[in-house]
Amino acid sequence: MTEYKDKIIKCVDCGAEFTFTARDQAFYAEKGFNNEPKRCKACRDAKKAKMNKDNK
Repeated sequence: MTEYKDKIIKCVDCGAEFTFTARDQAFYAEKGFNNEPKRCKACRDAKKAKMNKDNK
């Protein structure tokens, strides 16, 4: 079993630092995601909102 530790990642959109928690890392691994997040929560939410708006 892998032991996860919190990581600080810099958002590619706004440059803010955010924490990729050990709990989130375990969730990503459980879902089979291989890549770490590149965007902070605020930028992910903004991107989702834009995608939803563009698809309507």
